[in-house]
Amino acid sequence: MKFFVDTADIAAITELNDLGMVDGVTTNPSIIAKSGRDILEVTKEICDLVSGPVSAEVVATDADDMIAEGRKLAKIADNIAVKVPLTWDGLKACNVLSSEGNMVNVTLCFSANQALLAAKAGATFISPFIGRLDDINLDGLELIEDIRTIYDNYGYDTQILAASIRNANHMSECAKIGADVATAPPNVIKAMANHVLTDNGLAAFLKDAAKANIKIV
Repeated sequence: MKFFVDTADIAAITELNDLGMVDGVTTNPSIIAKSGRDILEVTKEICDLVSGPVSAEVVATDADDMIAEGRKLAKIADNIAVKVPLTWDGLKACNVLSSEGNMVNVTLCFSANQALLAAKAGATFISPFIGRLDDINLDGLELIEDIRTIYDNYGYDTQILAASIRNANHMSECAKIGADVATAPPNVIKAMANHVLTDNGLAAFLKDAAKANIKIV
């Protein structure tokens, strides 16, 4: 499973990228606003930093304007994935932009029907939102499983990009289900390394090493 990091924080992306933990980056208007930087400027910097897909989202709501914005975003770098919402106009934009050879990430997916439409429209990525479904007492992981079944049934190339990931457990569950990609904030990716038994075991080893005066360098 590929790891995309969901942030526009250059320092956080750099840290994870240096460890080989970044296969791509996702952004959205909220993330860009939080960065306090110009969307074109920060997106170009991210594209120069990582070799994988970098999702940059349109802010228009009608198809023609989404297409115009998508074309402009795609000119930032070869690894841009234009991000469009899963609306009827978004699907129209996806169809045009993907037919022109652009990567397209269709976002705000909350149903298997929506994911099926995105695949038929030529989406490179479909982004089902796990956490937001969980917030309204629906099973976000079940949606990932349903999309996986549908795509496998018919051989769609669209990659399942699990989004709105809130915790490390979401990451492992998505991997077991077969999500192609999971995008998560840096703190969630780092939390995957944590386990109380690891901490306890290390503390015991260090205590014994100190008692025995074990030194390596």
